[in-house]
Amino acid sequence: MQFIRVNMSDQTVKIEDVPQDYVGLGGRGLTSIMINNEVPPTCDPLGPENKLIFAPGLLSGTPLVNTSRISIGAKSPLTGTIKESNAGGTVAAALGKLGITAIIVEGVAPQGKLFNLIVDQNGNAILKAADDFKGMRTYALVEQLLQDHGEKNGVLCIGPAGEYQLASASIQTSDVDGRPCRAAGRGGLGAVMGAKGIKAIVISLQGKSPDAIADPESFKQSARVFAKAVKDHPFTGKMLGALGTAGLVSAVNSIGAFPSHNATKGVFEGWEKISGETLAETIQKRGGQTTHLGCSQCIIRCSNVFIDEGGKYVTSSLEYETIWSMGGMPGIDDLDVIARLDFLSDDIGLDTINTGVAIGVAMDAGYKEFGDGQAAIELMEEIANGSEFGKVLGNGPAAVGKHFDHHRVPVAKGQSIAAYDPRGMQGNGVTYATSPMGADHTAGNLVGSYLGGVLDPLKAEGQVKASREAQIAMASLDCTGLCLLAGAALSVPEASEALLKMINAKLDTQLEAGDIPALGIRVLKAELEFNRNAGFTNEDDRLAKFFYKEPLPPHNKVFLVTDDDLDSTFDFK
Repeated sequence: MQFIRVNMSDQTVKIEDVPQDYVGLGGRGLTSIMINNEVPPTCDPLGPENKLIFAPGLLSGTPLVNTSRISIGAKSPLTGTIKESNAGGTVAAALGKLGITAIIVEGVAPQGKLFNLIVDQNGNAILKAADDFKGMRTYALVEQLLQDHGEKNGVLCIGPAGEYQLASASIQTSDVDGRPCRAAGRGGLGAVMGAKGIKAIVISLQGKSPDAIADPESFKQSARVFAKAVKDHPFTGKMLGALGTAGLVSAVNSIGAFPSHNATKGVFEGWEKISGETLAETIQKRGGQTTHLGCSQCIIRCSNVFIDEGGKYVTSSLEYETIWSMGGMPGIDDLDVIARLDFLSDDIGLDTINTGVAIGVAMDAGYKEFGDGQAAIELMEEIANGSEFGKVLGNGPAAVGKHFDHHRVPVAKGQSIAAYDPRGMQGNGVTYATSPMGADHTAGNLVGSYLGGVLDPLKAEGQVKASREAQIAMASLDCTGLCLLAGAALSVPEASEALLKMINAKLDTQLEAGDIPALGIRVLKAELEFNRNAGFTNEDDRLAKFFYKEPLPPHNKVFLVTDDDLDSTFDFK
């Protein structure tokens, strides 16, 4: 396995064997441990000392289903903390098949210079001048790149937001149809890519890894067991295929944890108009695709293709988090408007969550009216055009709150919460507050425990323990390249055992069940160490003050978990 190290300061590209310290690491484990080892914690996130690391999971590029996730790591310009942002599409499998453990981008290009990194089917890499691509939005960019280099390539890229180095800028990845509609959105890592001077990374999909699986027969047998568990599980095998993640709209709204109108309510009056059921009906009526292969080797097919009334493509895939951030938070109940906002986010290169919440904060501050979909679209274009207020908006809700001197800003460490209000799901509030990466639902989401009746979402008791366990589990899973949704099948003992066997079969190791959570703890400790050295303390592990003071209808609860309990979250035993 190899590293591709790219120094943008002198435009050199070196391919080297993976150093012994990093052997056996992948995904978030590799990005976080490497950043903690190699990046000065107090560095400027947009400066030459920061590194931008692209790492497929340990099992990406193997025959295992749903292992298409790539981890992208750096010091975040949004939070100032360590950050891993995760995306699907085709690039993780492509890198795995090329035998590339990571692409590490160092330094910064000369002022005003822009480059593309091209990785061919043999794993060789070169930088090419990309000045002609300056300012391009991602859909036009990827279309041109695939014309230039061939359709059998995957692409990682930034849009105008990344070039502007906005703190909500995403890194977009191409799906199986060659559309840049998958996003590593959280943390503003698109700004880091823009600061480095990289517009796009083009990766051949035709590689064949020289690193064979150590025990292919054992791997094959275990992969079958895991795939069956995914197909048989009610969440991954039924609900997600029928409604996608949008199926959560009605469920989360029904328990009063769907933050709307900038988190002033826990239910959204127009929820039925934007529910997963309505989305599926709309797509079917228009002849779109309610289920769709969006990521390499996916058997869940939670993706969809949303088309307009005239049959024209709008976006793929319209997901729960975006329906909430571009719908519930700004009070918009029109799926066509939400789909347009989703497309614009992908095309401009923006995190839909941070951007939708920023729009909600602006509306709450009186800049625009809640529910004004046309105003929201115009605000997105302001970001794309680089207007003064567009840059404020593109830097996220914390920047918007500061601009308007508005108190109700739903963030932790500068990053917006996700589609689960911490007053209605107390354990998710623990995750938002304590995650080393700022408010991030994928760091330890407890929605399944609440909807399944395992844990009372409105009481403080048990929330810290549940969040701790979820954060350890997610940190472990993020190392493998396995989709978090497919990870639901790991509740089946046979599937969990199969995953362990596949890791051992791939790496020729003898890991035991306890080694998997131990890996998650190792990753979290590296992230926490980086943050402490960057100057973060327990006082930073808090939610915005209004969550503690303003009761959330309909349950009229505030966030109840004490500071002392929050501070015990990472008391690993």
